[in-house]
Amino acid sequence: MRAVRFGVVGMGGMGLGHCRFLTEVVPETELTAVCDKHPDRAQSAGEQFGVPYFTDHEAMFRSGLLDAVLIATPHYGHAPVAISAFEHGLHVLVEKPLCVAASEGDQMIAAARRAGTKFAVGYQHRLRPEVQAARRLIEQGVIGEVRRTLLITAWYRTQAYYDSGGWRATWAGEGGGVLINQAPHYIDLWTWLGGLPSRVVGQTRTMLHEIETEDEAFALVEYPNGAHGYLYATTNEEPGENLIEICGDTGKLRLQDGVLQVWRLKHAIRQFTYEAEGMWDSIPAERIEPPMPPRPDSALEGQPALIQNFARAILDDEPLVAPGEEGLNTIEVINALILSSKRSQPVPIPVDRAAYDALLAELKAHSQPKTRIREQRVTDPNLIR
Repeated sequence: MRAVRFGVVGMGGMGLGHCRFLTEVVPETELTAVCDKHPDRAQSAGEQFGVPYFTDHEAMFRSGLLDAVLIATPHYGHAPVAISAFEHGLHVLVEKPLCVAASEGDQMIAAARRAGTKFAVGYQHRLRPEVQAARRLIEQGVIGEVRRTLLITAWYRTQAYYDSGGWRATWAGEGGGVLINQAPHYIDLWTWLGGLPSRVVGQTRTMLHEIETEDEAFALVEYPNGAHGYLYATTNEEPGENLIEICGDTGKLRLQDGVLQVWRLKHAIRQFTYEAEGMWDSIPAERIEPPMPPRPDSALEGQPALIQNFARAILDDEPLVAPGEEGLNTIEVINALILSSKRSQPVPIPVDRAAYDALLAELKAHSQPKTRIREQRVTDPNLIR
């Protein structure tokens, strides 16, 4: 079988997990090099997986060992490493989030287009059967024009998690908190299903953890057609929950912790409101079972499935499940919410690039090195999902 030769940049917990997938799980891939700016990490990973190791990603890109690169660095590394890879003619799969600032995303997309190579972002939840079914129903017009959306993405993280790396939950090292780290997967699904808002009024705050970025964020959003929505994200809640609702003129869709519920209305709300003659008339709603074909026993799931899709896009031009360009939508929402909170005003989308870059520069300038660090490099046990 033909295989895509991959190099991985960033040998933290995520990067090591990807190395295992490329080596042991995805048949269309071959791990041929690893890179980390810390020599001990690079050497350890190279020896563990039996491949050449580098401390300079440019040198790895020039080596001739790669067809594609998977980027698993801290967030600020995503854009410069991706742009360099594109300049060397390589295909790029970047872990979520796409980048920190929308201006960086613009540069990444432009570099990918110049290179003419494949570009994807690590939003593996798009591949879940219930998410795919929800997307198809929306595309088929089952729920009609969107009137309201809801996103709750609630997680729990210990202080030890935040203490595990000097970059975590700092403006200089990560560029945000819950919004840039835990929330992107579900912000991606929320915008993929409900559309990109056009206006955000948001608030961020640090309620529980000893960190300089937010562990809680919430926002009211508006859409170009006048629809509205609500977003809430936190790392302070247990048990965790991920809930998306998309309510339309002819139906409603709810995705909650892996379960999809769908209702179809007998009449469109807009039309029935003015045609009904009775003052207490209501619209019957039918609960429908979305068609979800069973996956083959051999089918991959989670991150391995996304990597496989990316490799097949390179080998056979299979359509990308999560094109890099679409990763910018999540960054638009995150930037707008943080800018709205820090400037205490509504923020339109597309977000003003210069305004957000100026804010980020301010926040980074006041960012303080951590005084308490107990470094850990442990792959998230939920990575495969």
